[in-house]
Amino acid sequence: MKLIVAIVQDEDASRLISELMSENFGVTKLATTGGFLRAGNTTLLVGVEDDRFTAAMEIIEKVCKSRKQIAASPVSMVGVPGAYTPYPIEVVVGGATIFVLTVDQFIKL
Repeated sequence: MKLIVAIVQDEDASRLISELMSENFGVTKLATTGGFLRAGNTTLLVGVEDDRFTAAMEIIEKVCKSRKQIAASPVSMVGVPGAYTPYPIEVVVGGATIFVLTVDQFIKL
């Protein structure tokens, strides 16, 4: 058995949860915040049997596509301590950051 920990953008989360549940994968949703853009993310915990792991990963890959977005990046103003001026930068968002753990034991009470 594997535990997939998938960190996805909030924009992709609802569709991904629906797709996974329609294929009978159990999903636990955690609200999280990313450190770089300080934007909302969703962390999903998906426990899968080894023979269904590839199917779950294919769904995640299909739903969570990377895309470019303009975001404000704070920059310190020279000579003014503590003053910041935001300027736009292009960043890649979306996709998924995935951790896969081997589960030694699964207990459901």
